[in-house]
Amino acid sequence: MTEVIMPKMGDGMEEGTLLEWLKKDGDTVKSGEIIGTIQTDKATLELEAPGSGVLTGFLLTGGETVPVGKAIAAILKAGDKLPADWGSGAAKPASEAPVVATAVSTPSVAAETASTDRVKASPLAKKIAREKGINLATVTGSGPNGRIVERDLQNAKASAPAAAPVIAAKAEDKLVPLNRLRQITAQRTLQSKQQVPHFYVTVAVDVERMLDIRVQLADDPAGKVSVNDFVIKACALALREMPGVNSTYQGDKLLQFGAVNIGMAIALDDGLTVAVIHNADQLSIRQIGAKSRELAGKARDNKLHPDELSGSTFSISNMGMLDVDVFSAIINQPNAAILAVGTAKKVVVAGANDEIEIRSQMNITCSFDHRVVDGAVGAKFTNLVKSYLENPARLLA
Repeated sequence: MTEVIMPKMGDGMEEGTLLEWLKKDGDTVKSGEIIGTIQTDKATLELEAPGSGVLTGFLLTGGETVPVGKAIAAILKAGDKLPADWGSGAAKPASEAPVVATAVSTPSVAAETASTDRVKASPLAKKIAREKGINLATVTGSGPNGRIVERDLQNAKASAPAAAPVIAAKAEDKLVPLNRLRQITAQRTLQSKQQVPHFYVTVAVDVERMLDIRVQLADDPAGKVSVNDFVIKACALALREMPGVNSTYQGDKLLQFGAVNIGMAIALDDGLTVAVIHNADQLSIRQIGAKSRELAGKARDNKLHPDELSGSTFSISNMGMLDVDVFSAIINQPNAAILAVGTAKKVVVAGANDEIEIRSQMNITCSFDHRVVDGAVGAKFTNLVKSYLENPARLLA
């Protein structure tokens, strides 16, 4: 007998939700065949059969959530039978799971693992903290090497909940159930705003030269580049110069990431996802453009791989195509900052000699985690990004 278990996707994942079974109880399946879909905090995944035989012993129905490593079905070979106590046992840790069903990414949701996923804590402690709204970064661990265990949470205070007011629906009103993606987005954004002390820095960027260069590159056989590609490259180089921003808060210390991985927010019909361009500081702007187009296409086709949804160290949210002057984005934990990009517009400005000029200008706003970045540092970083964008030839080197 081969168990089909809830797969573990990354260190921070502790549970998954079954969306639907694509096969019926008693169907014969082959190894690698898609048998169902699950939702994690990172993506919607297709489950592949971990073996060949008869699929049976379903322990979940659509919409139910279980810890990773827990058996959710079985595949029987000829002569096999389900154990008499099938389904009554406790969930097995993922490290002890016998055979893991392969997970293949489809759609995803913004906001990768929360900052608490990087704190040393037992899986049970993380689960309790999540249920009670406790920020593990504020808890001192008494376990081996400072690991947080269950007893450390006994006197820990939960974050103040933000309860939504209950409003009676009227006849003309419509109740719209939240899909899993929206539920996760709501949870992660609320968690970020509750746990992370945000502050914001906005600067106006003259993008006249950048737009001119973009037009010049439009017919380049090496590939087009977008405004967002310039922004990604500028942020990547700024992060390389100021690695303190490329960090995350971990209670009594900061973890400074060695790689510069840029998360790119992508709006989809059914939600929001953050695709990750790894080692963006080492890519040319044309390579960034090609990668951005590839990730956006895969996101629309529900074909993003889990590796393309995880590992961001800084994020960018661009509403430039939506006629937005300025906005502030919520930090995508465990990042310490996110850049919000507005629409480039023609504006009247005073030139170097006080003459009136019409220039293309856009606003960028960087949201910072004040536990990691101080105001002066945030201002310096935002202006460094501005400097790169206003001198775009530096981005083409």
